[in-house]
Amino acid sequence: MSSSKKRQISRRQFLGEAPCAALGSTALFSSLLSLKMTNAAAAASAPTISTDDDYKALVCVFLAGGNDSYNMLLPRNQEAYNSYAANRANLKLDLYQEDGETYNILPITSTGQEYSEFGLHPRLGEMQTLYNDEELAFIANVGTLIQPTTMSDYRARRYRPKGLFSHSDQQDHWQTCLPQVRGASPGGWGGRASELLASFNEGSKISMNISVSGLNTFQTGEEAFAFVAGNDGGADMIAYQDPFEKAAVNSLLTENYKNLFQKNFGRNSARFIESSIAFNEGFDNATVTTRFPNTNTGDKFKTIARTIAAHDALKMRRQTFFVRIGGWDHHADLLSKQNTMLPDLSQSLLAFSNALRDLGLSDNVLTFSVSDFGRTLSSNDAGSDHGWGGNAFVMGGPVSGGKIYGTYPDLRTNGPLDTGRGRQIPTTSVDEYCSEIARWFGVANGDLETVFPNIQNFYDPYSLTPPIGFLKSEGSV
Repeated sequence: MSSSKKRQISRRQFLGEAPCAALGSTALFSSLLSLKMTNAAAAASAPTISTDDDYKALVCVFLAGGNDSYNMLLPRNQEAYNSYAANRANLKLDLYQEDGETYNILPITSTGQEYSEFGLHPRLGEMQTLYNDEELAFIANVGTLIQPTTMSDYRARRYRPKGLFSHSDQQDHWQTCLPQVRGASPGGWGGRASELLASFNEGSKISMNISVSGLNTFQTGEEAFAFVAGNDGGADMIAYQDPFEKAAVNSLLTENYKNLFQKNFGRNSARFIESSIAFNEGFDNATVTTRFPNTNTGDKFKTIARTIAAHDALKMRRQTFFVRIGGWDHHADLLSKQNTMLPDLSQSLLAFSNALRDLGLSDNVLTFSVSDFGRTLSSNDAGSDHGWGGNAFVMGGPVSGGKIYGTYPDLRTNGPLDTGRGRQIPTTSVDEYCSEIARWFGVANGDLETVFPNIQNFYDPYSLTPPIGFLKSEGSV
């Protein structure tokens, strides 16, 4: 092994990961050791930065609680719909309106599946428009996997993600891409990717990772962190106009404390204040004229759009954004709650797409959805329970839209992937889904294993062919 590929680990990292070794898996511990050398890998694989305006941004839309995505994207083919309806029972969406001729669900079509006729929830009109305009696509039956898993594997309890069907565990697994680890904090794949690409933002005082929904695992790395912005811009800051007052505060924060906690607190506080001042200056001078829904979700997407508009002023050529939309754990009132929540999401996405077009940045921003898990197809009276594989969406100019990627599952009761109650074994892994996004963002093929430690279980990271193929083009290889 060449010196540029060697992995190192600090004492603190070792102590933090040691509890995982108690699981008795040498392979697991080895993968954790390899995972932590983002900084070393970045030094060995520093990206080549072009002189062109090479701005790219990722927007992670986290539908927290477990979106019931088989009422978001469902079959319109009559035979497949009959299987869906029989399994869903009182949770089904009617195929036709009362006249029996006009579709109730919004019709879309796709190549590459067993049948071409699909439909969207009736309140997703804006997403239907984006899909038909080839600016949005769906990834079918995607979920957390350690390696490709069959029904016999599942029944033998092989390769199951830790804490399967658990909210907290599955949320972590989507963000870390380490589903064999439970209770550890290895950081998120967005944080690891941002550390590899840090040189793109050389000279910026702002973190590459910006969240409008608080701190999160996705944007956390060895050194990476999320800058948390409110819906009206940066965090509220005290404006120290008086030079003596400002000097006094800086003196307190930069004091050479002997206590390690005090030293780190002072250093991080000073960095946060400096970042917030710089962020607010850029944000306040950025304008977005597009009209957004007057909702919390709409406000969050507008904040992201304004921050993207300010990227030149902030000296940013790479950015990740995290927006959490909660309330998708529909154990009851599924149909009525989706009727309210889905149009808010759909309208906000269209407004965001329009804003990017107005800014001339449609081709520079990739928006993608994640959620805890899919849900059971069967009903628990008026809602659904925790499941496994589900359907995600990707949006933006880089997307080869108007198509459903992956394999839409057979929704028959006790179908070939049904582990019980309509819980589908995923046929596309989170690693495949997110690594294609990371490649477009600029993560080199040789660094994919640093960002996604399990990627070789699903995909040759040195392949010139993308894992799934839902993007028009990708970044460095």
